[in-house]
Amino acid sequence: MASKRDFKKYVDQLGSIVVDEMISSYYNVKDVDRDKVSQAIEKVLGAIGRAKSNSNVYFDRGEKAFESKEAYSKAKKAFFVALFDKIITDFNEEVNQALKVFNEALPESERERNKAYAKAEAEA
Repeated sequence: MASKRDFKKYVDQLGSIVVDEMISSYYNVKDVDRDKVSQAIEKVLGAIGRAKSNSNVYFDRGEKAFESKEAYSKAKKAFFVALFDKIITDFNEEVNQALKVFNEALPESERERNKAYAKAEAEA
């Protein structure tokens, strides 16, 4: 990510797209398990909140703790790369878990229709 602001926008946008689809299915798909859809939405919203909250971390060591400014910059960059890699990985895992719960909530006919649509999109 280019910045924390861009990261937070990415998380908000991706999460809102997923939640929007879940809400659409909650109201429009016949025989959907609404409790599981609600659980999935809660998981996505929780993942968004955790990712945004975890991104508000600062590098806790000052420039004087290093031999040179270059060493400080290198350590700070490595810290943030590792931090955001972990946050992104955790966010993606939580969203994937929510999607599994959501897919369990859908009736079989809807899942088959979604698979056929995804297959047609992949071939196009």
